[in-house]
Amino acid sequence: MSPDVCYLSAVRQLEMLDRKEISSRELVLVHLARVKKVDGVVKAFLSIDEESALKSAEKADEIRAKGGGCKKLLGLPVAVKDNICVKGHACTCGSKILEGFRPPYNATVVERLLNSGAVIIGKTNMDEFAMGSSTEHSCFFPTHNPWDPARVPGGSSGGSAAAVAAGEVSLSLGSDTGGSVRQPANYCGVAGFKPTYGLVSRYGLIPFASSLDQIGPMGREVADVALLLSVIAGKDDKDSTSIPAAGDYHKSLDRDVSGLRIGIPKEFIEGLDPEIKNRVDEAAGIFRKKGAVISEVTLPHVEYAMPAYYVIAPAECSSNLARFDGARYGHRAKDASDVLTMFKKTRMEGFGSEVKRRIMIGTYALSSGYFDAYYLKAQKVRTLIRQDFEKAFSECDVILSPTTPITAFRLGEKIDDPLSMYLTDLYTVSVNLAGLPGLVFQGGFVNGMPAGIQLIGKHLDEKTLIQLGHLFQKETGYHLQHPAL
Repeated sequence: MSPDVCYLSAVRQLEMLDRKEISSRELVLVHLARVKKVDGVVKAFLSIDEESALKSAEKADEIRAKGGGCKKLLGLPVAVKDNICVKGHACTCGSKILEGFRPPYNATVVERLLNSGAVIIGKTNMDEFAMGSSTEHSCFFPTHNPWDPARVPGGSSGGSAAAVAAGEVSLSLGSDTGGSVRQPANYCGVAGFKPTYGLVSRYGLIPFASSLDQIGPMGREVADVALLLSVIAGKDDKDSTSIPAAGDYHKSLDRDVSGLRIGIPKEFIEGLDPEIKNRVDEAAGIFRKKGAVISEVTLPHVEYAMPAYYVIAPAECSSNLARFDGARYGHRAKDASDVLTMFKKTRMEGFGSEVKRRIMIGTYALSSGYFDAYYLKAQKVRTLIRQDFEKAFSECDVILSPTTPITAFRLGEKIDDPLSMYLTDLYTVSVNLAGLPGLVFQGGFVNGMPAGIQLIGKHLDEKTLIQLGHLFQKETGYHLQHPAL
């Protein structure tokens, strides 16, 4: 089987499976061979379960042979970010503190993957507890960008994005708290979707910041993420914040965009790198040519999104990560004289520097005397940002923007400068603060590196974003290029 199969879209691979041009076992084997060939350089995976994957593939082939091929992802290989629980498989969150932890249950999204016939081949690398923008904060090793292994793949879902870009897997799941699906999708030249908050269940996702976290699909094409979103979206009784899905997102990809209003926030364009602005301008030109109306909109409070995010997210993480103390699961410090010493030593040994930094920031923001000045004020700013989006959407149907101010930077370039690292999420965090859907897809190249386009939509308007992204890909074909690993 040609290794070029690895670079086909998930939709095309599914067509080949349905036509019996390839078996699921053959498809999984070719992807596993790809992992063995390139992952020594890319380092996208923390663990691979070859035996279980092949058994699942053989089961998928049996189901298809009996005429039961109605499952949406039957036989397709999928990777899962290592903060999403898969029963019996190691789940580390890229941290030493969860060493040896194997969840006794599946996350809801994993149950839905398995029920759809997907083949889970492994868990992907990530910034520790999803705190980072480069996957350099994994306690195991950094992941490398398939387009240039000297550069970062983005984060925190860098492993999931790199695995798709390198042809190691056709679909993957990541999580997005402030851009952690969209930013690595941008850097690695793949498609990534942050759904409306609540559209995808968070049950079984080890939390970073519960009011911001959202599991999102990644794939080679917009049609791929639409297919995966159709499987994982929807109400879940185990997650009280979850909401119903709006049908199959991949069944109506084509639409007439004539008259559709697309707004470009002036705050996202001012001072932008001219080369990246050219990518946004090209996208606007394509949509205008197809009949869309392009206009400028304003988000006056978006300049406060970064400081608000870096109060709210650390505050929530300081609360969520209090459960990791060595008493119940994962790493436990040895030679502790008492329980309190054991708690302290476990957390000092188990957490990395970025996690400790955010816990300390969050604990300070929530402390007596500072709660009103920091956390409460940040939540008020969050409301203003949400209202800005509501006003903008009274003037347009979709917002078009860059994804990041720069393309993928070099490994080690920002590791000692946290503020500079945080600013790479400048155009993504506001989407999480407002709970809106955001889609990123390959928008071309700047100096040989991918530069993604971001579309932001109204609550639960995932379909419009998907349709626009699919239209752009049909018109350009940038997504058909892949790195020469």
